[in-house]
Amino acid sequence: MIEVNNLSGIPLSGALNKKTFSTVAKKVLSGENRKTENLSLAFVDKAEMKKLNKKFRKKNKSTDVLSFLLNEKSCLGEIVICPEVVAENAEKYGNTFKKEALKVFIHGILHLLGYDHENSKEEAEIMEKKQEKYLAG
Repeated sequence: MIEVNNLSGIPLSGALNKKTFSTVAKKVLSGENRKTENLSLAFVDKAEMKKLNKKFRKKNKSTDVLSFLLNEKSCLGEIVICPEVVAENAEKYGNTFKKEALKVFIHGILHLLGYDHENSKEEAEIMEKKQEKYLAG
């Protein structure tokens, strides 16, 4: 269901393990009427995330999450998360690291399913509501 690769060099807490991410992915996919699909999840450091963001989005800064749609028979896509940025955002928004990490993971899955908050204000609101619903559940 989910492959997790921590390339960031930052140890993740015990609560953020493959089982947790797998459970959340199943919940989101099921809630969006999608069958269980394979996902790849990678954790990278700020420097690598900045390179990826610059290459694929033309933004010369690090970000918390990027999604890459593969839509292959064996894998829906890859979600790349930067734990350093997640930790900064958790502090900024008053969340725990775990909650912020799961929030961006859900955000990434929604992008893979075709939601895009950058297209319009309406789509952004829909995506935000779905994100909060799955995070609360």
